[in-house]
Amino acid sequence: MPYKLNIFSKILIMLVLLLIPIVLLYSYTNRITNNVVQDQIQSSNLNQLSFFMHQLDSDVERLAMSPVILGSDPYMREFIDRNDSPDYDVLKEQSRIIQKLSLQSVSSGWVNELTVAIPKGKQVLSSSIFVNGTDVWPWHRPIQRTWTYEEREGDKGVGSFIREISEPIRAQIVDQANVLYQVRFSVQNMVQLLDVYKQDKRSDPFLVNGQQGSIVNSSSNPSITKAIREQLAGQNLPNFGQVQFEINQQQYLISYVKSTQLGWYLVDYVPVQKILSPITMTRKLFYVSIGLLLAMSVLASFLLYRNVQIPIGKMIQSVQKVKRGDLSARIDYKAKNEFDFLIQRFNEMAAQIQVLVEDVYAEKIRSREATLKQLQSQIHPHFLYNSLFFIINSAEMEDKESVVAMAQNLAEFYRYTTRVEKQVVRLKEELNLVGHYLNIQHLRIHRLKYDISVPDEMLDEWVPRLILQPLVENAIIHGIERSTEGDRITITGEQDASWNRVIVEDNGGGLDEVGLEQLLKQLQLPMSDDIGCGTWNVHHRLYYQFGEGSGLTFQAGDKGGLKAVLTWKRELQDGPSAVKERTL
Repeated sequence: MPYKLNIFSKILIMLVLLLIPIVLLYSYTNRITNNVVQDQIQSSNLNQLSFFMHQLDSDVERLAMSPVILGSDPYMREFIDRNDSPDYDVLKEQSRIIQKLSLQSVSSGWVNELTVAIPKGKQVLSSSIFVNGTDVWPWHRPIQRTWTYEEREGDKGVGSFIREISEPIRAQIVDQANVLYQVRFSVQNMVQLLDVYKQDKRSDPFLVNGQQGSIVNSSSNPSITKAIREQLAGQNLPNFGQVQFEINQQQYLISYVKSTQLGWYLVDYVPVQKILSPITMTRKLFYVSIGLLLAMSVLASFLLYRNVQIPIGKMIQSVQKVKRGDLSARIDYKAKNEFDFLIQRFNEMAAQIQVLVEDVYAEKIRSREATLKQLQSQIHPHFLYNSLFFIINSAEMEDKESVVAMAQNLAEFYRYTTRVEKQVVRLKEELNLVGHYLNIQHLRIHRLKYDISVPDEMLDEWVPRLILQPLVENAIIHGIERSTEGDRITITGEQDASWNRVIVEDNGGGLDEVGLEQLLKQLQLPMSDDIGCGTWNVHHRLYYQFGEGSGLTFQAGDKGGLKAVLTWKRELQDGPSAVKERTL
């Protein structure tokens, strides 16, 4: 109800207006705090990543100096210069060089390999026993003067980085050099560093190069790592920075720093929600508090609504029903407070009004039924006299068939009309009566023809008695008999989801527009001599028994005559008792 909705809405609006400034102020301060904390955390993550990359670059740079140190070593210089001398003990010096390479290799914190290759004698000396004396050394490949990632056969899928220097420095491929110094370290060193960094920072760092894949820690999430690598691939990234990507419907903060030694990017990522989790928890606690406050306010409003609003709403609702004519309206509600007294007195008042109105209404119905019975008694004698005179004339003319036909139809007609105690019948009974009546009129007026077309599903509809015969009689008297060309009456039935319609149409002279308008107005006025009492009675019986929209109306006929349309609701399907209840 409008009253109920307005009051309850005002209560809720008042609560919302009280909470809106608090929520807005908190949202503003929370957004500022969120931005400050996020900036600080992002800056801290990037600084930590840069520091880690600086340490990694320092270790790599120390390894990069190993070939330079080897090239300056006097024993190494002597071995290279006297390698082809006849009096030089090559095997002994090779053993010494390998030992020196091994000692220098283990002196580094990373596992690495130091290798010396002499293209002239196809000699290879290395700190690794798997490389010494190899005959598959790539003598014809270019010299890798910068750190280069590669995967050797037998390394079981674990790649490594190599860097080489040569003498002379201008040599481009290994064969062109007098000697080649190479340092190699496995990516496993970097994996271990990444594991330590991940354990300390609870992050997931990895190295990535757009052309050569990635190096991840031992417990990396492959799906997220792959997604980030694909997002970064092809982008012209600066030496360091941060970006945000959405992966699996979650926002991630990605920090990256480029290695000055390797040219690879060290990448770390963390969910944005994880960064903001302390602020998020505080915000949730605030919103929960606001929600509890709102819930308590709604509960208080509901108690006020149940104890005050509902009783008032019920009373207003019932008063409106009584205003619309529904005198059966009662308030079925126990307020358990002072409203019980008002509800009880309203119910008593409504019951008294209903009794008074029903008594007056029932008296009007009885008066209308008496009028109908009086109308029947007035119509039938005149019709009977004409029919008897027709029988007499036909007998004098020895027209036996006409006498029999008239007598049979007249007997059926009066058998039906004399049963005045039954005022509600099926539509098919009314159509049978109209059929007998038209047969009688056809014997009197030979040019009269008629068609009756009513759907089968309408035949069991309940209607008041003698609702069609007055209209057919008017069509014959005022349509057919007054026109020399009129000769046909058509009765048609129509039905839709809510309404029944029966149309009685003649092809007589009809009425002009002024006459038709006057006839329609007379149906709404009290009964007078200007309009037939049968027509007026038909309209008002339908209106009172079936309600708004039901009744009789007239239209200009399609064939030049007049069309009478009966309309009534389909909602009454339970027989005469239902029609009677609707009447009362």
